[in-house]
Amino acid sequence: RNLLDRDTFSKSDPICVLYTQAIGNKEWREFGRTEVIDNTLNPDFVRKFIMDYFFEERENLRFDFYDVDSKSPNLSKHDFLGQMFCTLGEIVGSQGSRLEKSIVGIPGKKCGTVIVTAEELGCCRDSVLMQFCANKLDKKDFFGKSDPFLVFHRSNEDGSFTICHKTEVVKNTLNPVWQAFKISVRALCNGDYDRTIKVEVYDWDRDGSHDFIGEFTTSYRELSRGQSQFNVYEVINPKKKGKKKKYVNSGTVTLLSFLIETEVSFLDYIKGGTQINFTVAIDFTASNGNPSQPTSLHYMNPYQLNAYGMALRAVGEIIQDYDSDKMFPALGFGARLPPDGRVSHEFALNGNPQNPYCHGIDGVMEAYYRSLKSVQLYGPTNFAPVINHVARYAASVKDGSQYFVLLIVTDGVISDMAQTKESIVNASKLPMSIIIVGVGPAEFDAMEELDGDVVRISSRGRFAERDIVQFVPFRDYIDRSGNHVLSMARLAKDVLAEIPEQFLSYMRVRGIKPSPAPPPYTPPIHVLQTQI
Repeated sequence: RNLLDRDTFSKSDPICVLYTQAIGNKEWREFGRTEVIDNTLNPDFVRKFIMDYFFEERENLRFDFYDVDSKSPNLSKHDFLGQMFCTLGEIVGSQGSRLEKSIVGIPGKKCGTVIVTAEELGCCRDSVLMQFCANKLDKKDFFGKSDPFLVFHRSNEDGSFTICHKTEVVKNTLNPVWQAFKISVRALCNGDYDRTIKVEVYDWDRDGSHDFIGEFTTSYRELSRGQSQFNVYEVINPKKKGKKKKYVNSGTVTLLSFLIETEVSFLDYIKGGTQINFTVAIDFTASNGNPSQPTSLHYMNPYQLNAYGMALRAVGEIIQDYDSDKMFPALGFGARLPPDGRVSHEFALNGNPQNPYCHGIDGVMEAYYRSLKSVQLYGPTNFAPVINHVARYAASVKDGSQYFVLLIVTDGVISDMAQTKESIVNASKLPMSIIIVGVGPAEFDAMEELDGDVVRISSRGRFAERDIVQFVPFRDYIDRSGNHVLSMARLAKDVLAEIPEQFLSYMRVRGIKPSPAPPPYTPPIHVLQTQI
């Protein structure tokens, strides 16, 4: 909208060029170009860019605009109209996944604005819930009736078959009714509705030599007609058919029900307006070492970030794209506070308990450094108070409109393991996730236990409803000197990769569907003037 006019006799002929940034060397690479639209300062480009999206990665984008003056593909031969920088997360995290931002890059000139929208491509996210029964199957067992089960195969491009589902065994019957089962459409037919699906019927035997009763073929399109005369299949055993003239079939299998469920994604919720609230909690206990000493994890180095600063920035920069107001509560625990030296396990880093919010990740960093100068590192290391702090907020909005992420940065020496486990088990019922970043050289066994990836966490015999803790040891991501993060991108990736699934597991358990996205933006219609 309102691009600069660079042509003397007519309006500009704009093109947009998209660049992405390489993770390692930060070099900008051209990703693609839109078409050129002649004679307009308000182009609506048609050509779309399709790119991979990962919640846990920060994908920097740059949109450059040019006024095209000739057929040359060389951009330096055309007039530069300005550029816009953003991240893919910023577009996706905007209201309705629509971002409007000013174009910059030409000093002293207003270059107009650019509107970017994003939509997730539905690559067949449907699942199907199906139920089958059978009638008059062949009797295979000498003493009793058969113990039938079904095996489903999808066909591949080359004509071979791949097993994709087995039903349970129904014992001692020739007229079994199997339980309904759910399978993704991708697994069933690779999203191709007309591809052959082969179903085999077997009689189960304890020694594993299951007897083949017969088979039939169908397709997703046929099955999708639901319960009808089209979905009663004759089970045929080709060997018997070849031998016996009077052979009719080995029984029939009937489809009882067929329900399509569209799997919703993390982005569907974000688009529908679910907000992610990010809270930071920093370990101010004495085991971190004296902040004035270079060996301290909290060392106040005037020239570079300490371990806590590096961890905060790497994670915060990604999360902040999904938090519309960019205001983050920042808490500390395990320090003695001025003026009276009382020990606190949830104090506001900015010194304001009524309003612990900091603006953006830069605000959090500033408050962190200010706190280091005013509080005394102490102990013990209690996690439960900050977990309960965030849980109180999460408990007040369980409708799916908000989700809370607590980042705890710690040296990993924990004093209140039992209380922390109790807090996590309680929090697993709430819309929240906890990320623990362990800094320093300690053994992080206790943190691994809280992570719950190997053994689901429990407290007093109660198990966590879902896994909500993700632990990463910061030392795996820094160089030998401990001064540089080898890959901010890889750190952020490992820290955040589990969040979308944890988020979805909460929404699923609660039966919360995404709100519909706000209607897409439609530009005002320009009246075309015709020359008569």
